[in-house]
Amino acid sequence: MKKVRYGILSTAQIVPRFVEGIRKSTVGEAVAIASRTFEKAAKMAEELNIPKAYGSYEELCKDEEIDIVYVATYNKGHYEAAKMALTYKKHVLVEKPFTLKLAQAEELFDMAEKNGCFLMEAQKSVFLPISLQVKKAIQQNKIGEVHWLQSVTSYPNVDHISWFHSLDAGGGTLHGSGSYPLQYMQFILDQPIVEYHGNSTRRKGETDDQVNLSLKFQNQALGTIFTSVKVDIPSKMTIYGELGRIEIPYFWKTRQATIYYEDGRQEILSGEFDSEFIFEVEHVNECLQNHLLESPIMTKKMTVDTVSLVDHFYTEWLEEDANS
Repeated sequence: MKKVRYGILSTAQIVPRFVEGIRKSTVGEAVAIASRTFEKAAKMAEELNIPKAYGSYEELCKDEEIDIVYVATYNKGHYEAAKMALTYKKHVLVEKPFTLKLAQAEELFDMAEKNGCFLMEAQKSVFLPISLQVKKAIQQNKIGEVHWLQSVTSYPNVDHISWFHSLDAGGGTLHGSGSYPLQYMQFILDQPIVEYHGNSTRRKGETDDQVNLSLKFQNQALGTIFTSVKVDIPSKMTIYGELGRIEIPYFWKTRQATIYYEDGRQEILSGEFDSEFIFEVEHVNECLQNHLLESPIMTKKMTVDTVSLVDHFYTEWLEEDANS
């Protein structure tokens, strides 16, 4: 079976775990890595046993032996890096947040379509075994009609991210972790978000450190999303239905969830794995082998709608700062 050859843009902390997912996949192969300095790329290439290292992103994108480029740069860099890869007609997988602005997301998808390239936002959470089991349980009506979804995500230690508080760099809690619950909820329900409101706490001129969003889905279910770097509390997604609830601790990387029924019964859902990225990688590989330009799961619409929602809030908050 033909290998799917990955080129990695960036030496960010997520890269070693993603490369592990490539290696554990059926046909994935990490063949090159690039950084803005050759020394950094060469160091990680040696650590991860990747054959080629490049001192610029463009050099990697020119490599004809690469099938798909994985973009793991800092948030603001996603757009330019993905655009460069698409310019050289590479398939592209872009870490979340896909882009910071709606116009950028639309431009990238237009480029991908014109160049015949596959393009997807990396969203490992929706491909996990537990996520599929939770979705199936809802489809089987195990907790009845879903009326409310609640997500709490807490990241009390962000000091290692030097640009976290920078608006220009795309820092902040909503940029950093908002895509996870926004897209997970839509995936689980198979419903788009039709209405949203939100509040944040932030210092003027800096980005958000807490966000609370209220959502309404097309099927009339409601959702609440709270993200914070100010408090240290357990992260969990809870889905409330007429006949019970499903609790999913750390839903973006979990191996277990619990269904609580009205009559007191409990049902444990479990799904073990060696790499939390392998399921996403297998999906991408399958899309490329089947010559798809768009994922049927992490769709263009879900990504563009999410970027639009997040862009709306940051634009609104900046206007508030300007008028205060």
